[in-house]
Amino acid sequence: MITAEAAVESPIPTAAEAEAATGARGSPELEEPAWPWKDAPIRALVQRIHQLQAERAQAFRRLEEGHRQYLHSGPPYDFPRYRSKVHEVTQVFAAASREVLAVEAELAGPRAQPLLAGHVRNLQQLEQTRLATVALLQLMEAPELTRKEDTLQRHQLKMKLIKTMEAISEVLQDLRFDAEFPE
Repeated sequence: MITAEAAVESPIPTAAEAEAATGARGSPELEEPAWPWKDAPIRALVQRIHQLQAERAQAFRRLEEGHRQYLHSGPPYDFPRYRSKVHEVTQVFAAASREVLAVEAELAGPRAQPLLAGHVRNLQQLEQTRLATVALLQLMEAPELTRKEDTLQRHQLKMKLIKTMEAISEVLQDLRFDAEFPE
């Protein structure tokens, strides 16, 4: 896995940098923005996926921290601050998702790497499941919505989250291994 330090030193831009470079944000009328990895080797595309995962992991940590601060802020609870944090993190997730989908399209199309594209598609679906599960857990832990009878459901969601994260790790390992020997 790529560490935050390695991602900073990498010549491959972050999701936000790539979006700024391509002009993708707020410009739906652009037909095909320049994509910085158009001619990059497959290994660089896989490295970029790992960097995006590191960005997502950091965003999840910020989301968890924002939720913790929200829970400790009241009563009365500081919901506007939490909402702002959720919005900020949502922007990061959206940018990463757009880029992951672009890598998947590149692997499935011009690169003719259906196995690698499948791994990336799987990863994206698992990340969507993870985000939805985290959101449900945070909602269920909101003080105004917490009920004792929800304990079993919260436990089941936590188990689902753990299994999803394990599946994400497996997909990343498969992606890394299969990228070493592309079809």
